[in-house]
Amino acid sequence: MTFDDARTVMSPTPREQLRDLIAELAVVHGTVTLASGKQAEYYVDLRRITLHHRAAPLVGHVLLDLLEEVGLGAGEIDAVGGLTLGADPVAAALLHAAASRGQDLDAFVVRKEGKAHGMQRRIEGPDVAGRRVVAVEDTSTTGGSVLTAVEALREAGADVVGVAVIVDRGTGARERIEAEGLSYHYLYGLADLGLA
Repeated sequence: MTFDDARTVMSPTPREQLRDLIAELAVVHGTVTLASGKQAEYYVDLRRITLHHRAAPLVGHVLLDLLEEVGLGAGEIDAVGGLTLGADPVAAALLHAAASRGQDLDAFVVRKEGKAHGMQRRIEGPDVAGRRVVAVEDTSTTGGSVLTAVEALREAGADVVGVAVIVDRGTGARERIEAEGLSYHYLYGLADLGLA
């Protein structure tokens, strides 16, 4: 084996690189109250990842790889997005990753409530009516935020075909999302980050 062969074998994959960046930059230890109201001894602050110069491109490519593996890649779906704020940089990263591969994939933003002025839209970006979409989120505990987005998307006439998140906390999101007839996909569970 040559030196270059050894270096190639030992190089971490993009998925491993992203996992390591999450563990290094996003896991904050200390008691916190989660959006669900539950207490945890740590917090996974994925905005430290989705808005990071090195991690954000990895988010797009690694999550797009996952979607392609499960048959929901660009070409199978038309757009990605979710409830603002956590989903916004995830959707943008996916849009850019797809574009770098020569694929068409739009992004959208779901507001928590409709605007009272301007176009008064709840979903910003290209129209989602009649389009196959995946709702995304940075991390999911109970699935409440992403299901709020799914409800708004369905009301707007989108065909929501799945949900994808970077980190699943393993506390009921999968069950709630699958109960809505949606496939649920995530990159990392708590065990992957050394938190379980």
